[in-house]
Amino acid sequence: MFLYFYNMLKYYNYHINSYNGSHMIISIINSKGGVGKTTLSINIAHSLQIRGYKVLLVDSDPQGSSRDWNAINEGTILPTIGLDRAGSLEKDIKAINGFDVKVIDTAPQAKELAVAAIKCADLVLIPIQPSGVDMWATSDIVGLIKERQELLNRPKAGFIVNRKIMGSTTSKNINEMLSKAGLYVFKHGLNQRVAYSDSISMGKTIHDIGGKAKNEVELLVDELLEFIK
Repeated sequence: MFLYFYNMLKYYNYHINSYNGSHMIISIINSKGGVGKTTLSINIAHSLQIRGYKVLLVDSDPQGSSRDWNAINEGTILPTIGLDRAGSLEKDIKAINGFDVKVIDTAPQAKELAVAAIKCADLVLIPIQPSGVDMWATSDIVGLIKERQELLNRPKAGFIVNRKIMGSTTSKNINEMLSKAGLYVFKHGLNQRVAYSDSISMGKTIHDIGGKAKNEVELLVDELLEFIK
C-alpha cells in the first residue's frame, strides 16, 4: 500500500512540475504536411533554450527534417535525436534524462506516431495555416486529443496559426473559427516570412536572423509558457 501511494505521489509531482516548465514534453502535431511543424519545433525549442531551459529536440518523422537541419549546423545549436517508432516512442522519450523540455517534431499522415506523441505529451501544439482545407484536416487530431483529455485530463493543447498572410480575410477570422473546435487558440502566431524558410535551410534559427520573425516567436513562447502553467 505504501508503494502504491509513493508511486502515485511521484506521478502527480511529475505532472505538477511539468506545467511549471520542468520535465515538459511538447508534441507538435498535424496530420497534414507542409504546415510548418519542423520550423515551429526548431524555433520554439531554441527560444526555450535561450531562456535557460535544457531542451532536447526529438525528430519522430522518418523523413528526418529536423535531423537534416541539425546536420547542417553540425549539432552546434540544439541536442537533436531521432525516435520514429510509434510502439516505443513514449517509453524511449521518458527514459531520456537531463532535459527540462523535450520538443517532438512529428510526421504527417502517421496516425500511430501521432497517437504516441499525444500520449507522452504534456502539451500538444497544432500548427495550422489559415485556410478552410487546413481546418478540416485537423479534425482527426482534435478527436485524438479530446479522447486523451477525457481519459486523463491531459495533455493541454492548442492551435498555432502559422504562415498568416497579413491583410487576408481568412487570416483575420481564423482564430474565431478555430475556437469552435473546443481547444485553446494561441493569440500569437507566425506570419508568412521568407526568414523562416531561409534560416532553416541554412541550419540556423530565427534567433540568428532577428527582426520581426524573431519577435513573433518570442511572443508565442511567452504565451506558451503562460498557458502551460
